[in-house]
Amino acid sequence: MNDIVLPALDPVLSERIARFAQARKWTLQQTLLHLIEQGLYACEAEQKKRFTDIDALALQEAIAALENIPDDPGFSLIGRMPKSPA
Repeated sequence: MNDIVLPALDPVLSERIARFAQARKWTLQQTLLHLIEQGLYACEAEQKKRFTDIDALALQEAIAALENIPDDPGFSLIGRMPKSPA
């Protein structure tokens, strides 16, 4: 693996990375590799949580259909908030 070079790293961030490495008794190289991997996993997971346009439209249509269920004294009121006067 190539060496990781970060020439313009913020001093505060650099210190945080150094403390992280020291706490785990890792080398700076091991620490940076770990942080990059974990950050990449987090970013990939965040990206997967997003709806596609088709999914978002389907959800909006389902919500609109549920909002049009008429009020009655039974199940259709479950989870509904009373309408406030305009």
